[in-house]
Amino acid sequence: MPGRPQAVPFLTRITRSLLFTLLLTLGAATATAQPADDADAVLESARQRVDSIEKRLQADSPDAELVAMRDVLLEIQQHAEQIAQTQAPELARAQARLTELGAAPDGTREDSDVATQRDSLQKTTESLNARIKLARLLSVESLQLADQAARQRRSRFQAHLFERTDALLSTSFWHDLRDLFSPGEATPSPWQNQLGAAFARMSAAAWLAWLGVALIGIALRIALGRVVTRLAATHSPAARVRRTLYALAQTLLRMLVPGAIAWGLVLGLNWQRPTPEPLHGLLASFVGAVVFSAYLAGLGRALLAADQPAWRLVPMPDALAQALRRQPAVIAVVTLAGWLIQRLAVLAQADLAAEVAINCVYALVLALVVGRSLRHGERLRRAALATASAEPQPDPASPLDALPRPLWVSLMLGGVWLALVASVVCIVIGYVALGGFVARQVVWVFVVSLTAYLLTLLVGDVFDTWVRSPPLTDPDAEAPDGAIEAHSDAAVSPSHLRNQVAVIGAGGLQLAVLLVALVLILAPFGEGPGDLWQRLGQLDVGVAVGELQVRPIAVLRALLVFGLSMLAVRALKRWLTRSFLPTTRLDAGMRSSTTTLFGFVGTVLAIAFGLSAIGLALDKIAWIASALSVGIGFGLQAVVSNFVSGLILLAERPVKVGDWVTLGGIEGDIRRINVRATEIQMGDRSTVIVPNSEFITKTVRNVTHASPLGLVQIKLPMPLDTDTERVRDLLLQAFIEHEDVLETPAPKVYLDGFDNGNLVFNATGYVLSPRQSYAVKSALLFTVLGGLREAGVPMSKPAAMVLRDAPPGPA
Repeated sequence: MPGRPQAVPFLTRITRSLLFTLLLTLGAATATAQPADDADAVLESARQRVDSIEKRLQADSPDAELVAMRDVLLEIQQHAEQIAQTQAPELARAQARLTELGAAPDGTREDSDVATQRDSLQKTTESLNARIKLARLLSVESLQLADQAARQRRSRFQAHLFERTDALLSTSFWHDLRDLFSPGEATPSPWQNQLGAAFARMSAAAWLAWLGVALIGIALRIALGRVVTRLAATHSPAARVRRTLYALAQTLLRMLVPGAIAWGLVLGLNWQRPTPEPLHGLLASFVGAVVFSAYLAGLGRALLAADQPAWRLVPMPDALAQALRRQPAVIAVVTLAGWLIQRLAVLAQADLAAEVAINCVYALVLALVVGRSLRHGERLRRAALATASAEPQPDPASPLDALPRPLWVSLMLGGVWLALVASVVCIVIGYVALGGFVARQVVWVFVVSLTAYLLTLLVGDVFDTWVRSPPLTDPDAEAPDGAIEAHSDAAVSPSHLRNQVAVIGAGGLQLAVLLVALVLILAPFGEGPGDLWQRLGQLDVGVAVGELQVRPIAVLRALLVFGLSMLAVRALKRWLTRSFLPTTRLDAGMRSSTTTLFGFVGTVLAIAFGLSAIGLALDKIAWIASALSVGIGFGLQAVVSNFVSGLILLAERPVKVGDWVTLGGIEGDIRRINVRATEIQMGDRSTVIVPNSEFITKTVRNVTHASPLGLVQIKLPMPLDTDTERVRDLLLQAFIEHEDVLETPAPKVYLDGFDNGNLVFNATGYVLSPRQSYAVKSALLFTVLGGLREAGVPMSKPAAMVLRDAPPGPA
C-alpha cells in the first residue's frame, strides 16, 4: 500500500550500507582535502540542507524518504566532524603564534609589522574558532535529526505492525475478497506491460544462451562440489576444521550459482534497453532474494549433511538428518515465492483485501512449514531416543549420546513454537502485518543463528588447528653453552604462548561474530548495519577526561603499539640469547642477567610508546606519579624495595643465575632472578622463592662467586705406628687416578696432627665445580679404603688381651 513501510530485502540493506560506507570514505577524503576558503561554503550549504530536512521531518514523510534523509544527515555529520578535526590543528598553530607575540604593549608604540601580524593572527584565530564551533554544532544537530528520523521509522514500523484489518474469520473480509475476484474488465498495470516488453525483447538466441549458461553453472557447481569434497578429504588438516571449511564451501557454492543464474536473467532483460523504474528495482531485489533463499537452502543442507554423516557438524542421528534434508529448500522456496508475490502486489497497487489475503497465505504457509519441520524432527528424535534407551549402544561415541539436548536448546525451541502460534493467532484475529512479521522473523533468526554457529565453529577450529600444528622452529638448534635448563623451563614456552594467543584470538573473533549476528537479528526492528556503522563512527570522537581526550580508537592504537613493541622486545631478547651473547665471553649467568635487564628496559619503553600513542605525554601523567608515590609511601615499600634490589642484583651481580648460595639456612642453586623475587632450587629439587631484598640486606654465602672450582677434602685417622709414606702414596695415587680431579692445582696430602691417639691425614684436591665435590669424595673414599685393605694397612690398632696371674686371696 502507498505510504506503508515496506521490508527492505537483505541484499539491498547490505548493498546500501556498502555504498554509504564508500560515500562516507570519499566524503571524508574530500573534506580533508578542502581548503579553508571552501570550508565556509561547504558548511553554509550543509546548514541549508539540514534546515530543509528539519522542516521535512515535521511532516508525515514516507519510509523511503526517511531513510534517504537519515543517510544525508549522517553524511553531513561526518563532513562537519571532518572539517572540525581538520581546522583544529590550524587553530592551535595560530593561537601558538599569537601567544608568542603577546598582547599589545600599553603606552608604547610597537613596530607596524608586528601589529599587522598580530591583527592578522587575531582575525585568523577568530575565523577558525567560529568555523570549528559551527562545524561541531552542525555535527551535533545532524546527529540529533538522524536519530529523530530513525525514531520516526521505528514508530511508523510499530504502528504498521499493530494495524488491525478485518479478521480472517469475519464475513467482511471474505466479502471484500469476493468482490476482488468478481468478473469484470481487468486493466493491466504499467509494470506488467514493461515486464512483457522486456521479455519480448529477449530473442530466442538470448533465451538459449541464458539456459546454456544456467546448465553450465549447475554442472560446474556439481563438479566444484566434488573437487571441494576431494580436497577436504585429502589436503585439509586432520581435524574438525576440514568439516567446517567443507560446510562453508558447500554453502557458498549453493548460494552463488542460483544468484548468478538470476543475475544472468536480469542482465538479459536489460541487455538491449534498461528496464524503467519501478520494474528495475524489482528485478534488482529479485536477485538479492534469490541469493538469500539459495543461501538458506545451502546452509541447511550443509549443516545437516544427510548423505555424508562423517562431515556433519550438528550432532543428530542419521534418520533425523535424512528426514529434514528437504525442509531448508522448502522454506527457501516459500520465502522466495512469498517475497515475490508481495512485491508484485505492491507494484500493482492491489487493494487492501488482496494484500491482506497474500500476507495471510504467505505467513500461514511459512508458519506451517516451519512448524511441521520442528514437529517431524522432534518426533524422530524421541523415537531415536527411545530406541537408544531400549538397546544399549556398544559404541560410547555414538551420535545418540548427543540426543539429550541442553536446556538452552529446549528454551529456544519453545520460543519458536510460541512465536509460530502467536503468528497464526495474530493472522486469524486480524493483525496480519504482525503475524507475517513474526513468521518471517523466525526464519531470519534461524538463518542468522545458524550462520553465526558455523562461523564460530570455523574460528575455533582454525585456531585449534594452528595450535596443534608444529611450531616453525629448528629441531636441531642447540641451547647456548652453559645455559641453565631450569631457567629455560621457567620461561614462557612457545606452546603455552600459542595456546594463549589462540584462546584470546578465537574468543575475540567469536564475540565479534555474535555481536554482528545480534545486530542483524535486530535489523528488522530498525537497528540495522547503518546504525552500527554510525555508532562505530563515533569511536573516533571519544570523551574528555579533564584536559585529556580519551578516544577508543586511540586506545586501540595504543594497545596495538604496545603489543608490537612487546613483540619486538621478545624478538630482540631471542636474538640476544641465541645469536649475539653466545659470541661474547660472558658466562651463562651474565647472559641471563643481561637478557632479563634488557627485557625490563624494553617493557618500560613499550609502555612509554603506548602512552604516547594514546596521547599521554610525560607532563600529563604527573598526577599518576604523585598517586603512585603516595601508594608507595603507605603500602608498596616492600614491592619497590624488592624491585630495586632485583635491579641491583642484575647490575652488581653479587649472585647470578647458576650460583650455589646459602642464605639463612637455605642452600641451593639460583635458577632465575625475577622482578620481585629470586628462585632457588634446593638439593631435594624443591624451589624456594626468596625476595630480592634478602640478598642485599642479609649475609649471603656464594660458593661459586669468585672461583668455580670445588674442593675435595678427606681426613683419614690412622694408628700411630702406621707407615705414613705408604698411606700418603695411596692417597695421592687415588686422587691422581680419578678422572674428575684436576691436575692444577695438584692434589696434596698433609699430616694434620694427632687426634685421640691417631695420626690424621688431610688429603685435598680440586674439581671443576663444587657440585661435583660430594660425588668425587665418595668415590675416592671407596678407592682409598679398598687400597688400604689390599695393602694390609690397618686403619686402627688391633685390640690386645693380657693375661696375668691373680694374687692369692687372703686366708
